[in-house]
Amino acid sequence: MIKIGIIGCGYWGPNHIRIFSQLPGSLSVMCADLDEKRLENIKTLYPALQTTRHYKDILNNRDIDAVCVAVPTNMHYAVTKEALDHGKHVLCEKPLALKPEECEELKQLALRVKKVLMVGHVFVFNSGIVWMKNYIGSGDLGKIYYAYSNRTNLGPFRYDVNALWDLAPHDIAIFNYLFDSCPVSVSANGQKYLGSTLEDLAFVNLLYPHNLLVNVHVSWLDPKKVRQITIVGDKKMLVWDDLDQSGPVKVYDKHVEKTTTYYATYGEFQLLSQEGSTMIPKINAVEPLKSQGEYFIKCIKGEALVEKSDAQKGRDVVKTLCAIQQSMDREGERISIN
Repeated sequence: MIKIGIIGCGYWGPNHIRIFSQLPGSLSVMCADLDEKRLENIKTLYPALQTTRHYKDILNNRDIDAVCVAVPTNMHYAVTKEALDHGKHVLCEKPLALKPEECEELKQLALRVKKVLMVGHVFVFNSGIVWMKNYIGSGDLGKIYYAYSNRTNLGPFRYDVNALWDLAPHDIAIFNYLFDSCPVSVSANGQKYLGSTLEDLAFVNLLYPHNLLVNVHVSWLDPKKVRQITIVGDKKMLVWDDLDQSGPVKVYDKHVEKTTTYYATYGEFQLLSQEGSTMIPKINAVEPLKSQGEYFIKCIKGEALVEKSDAQKGRDVVKTLCAIQQSMDREGERISIN
């Protein structure tokens, strides 16, 4: 039985407590938060769970094998480092840190102490995203031309990071996972329409290898909640909609063909659109956070490799976020990523 301590009981912390309390092979034994009222509420739901206002009580508890770090983003690096130093396996919420070099330091530390360090890129455990990954690998989509995502809503508003750092890690992690690569350059624009010091929306362009262009739109200032990804190939097209009750993925048998007819005025070919059927694959709905928790436990037990969402993946996302932020600060300048 893997005993888990949860550090931070704000938005995601209680969900981690629930998951690790339900999964076979794990048990939530202690949680920490500075807010006494939150702890009291958690205690009513899980009477056997120990609570504390001091997260070091979790780190100093030798019975606890692993910790879930769900504190504000600017504390991820410090708390994760301290947990690894105390010999704990760590599942850290995204982003892993605020600097790529901090992610690299955590990665090397985890290797030295021989502990699992996993990042909470929960959407790479989404059954629809996993299906899309396999479909792209089958070749049925053909050569991918471009892709774009929309992740918008009216709130919830945060005060520790901007909308880019809050929302875009999900989409960057998804596209890196789907395309087995990282962006080579980025450009972006954002605005602070709500009058704070933090951007509440951003439009981001990511250029992946082989001239694959990806656009990401994130916003706290939109009329409706949207969680969508569209991928356009030269054979077929995919749309993932996490909120679509009819099915999260639709496959469109649509593409463009070039004729061999010669047109003296318009060029040597004519573009013709070809449209076929739309297919909604049957995808079993499994809570992504549960799948992520199961994977974390398997990694601790040596039954799986953490590479699907390891510190290197976390570093790739943070490196991209830093480049995007730099582009936003420079009013859309294209930034190359080594």
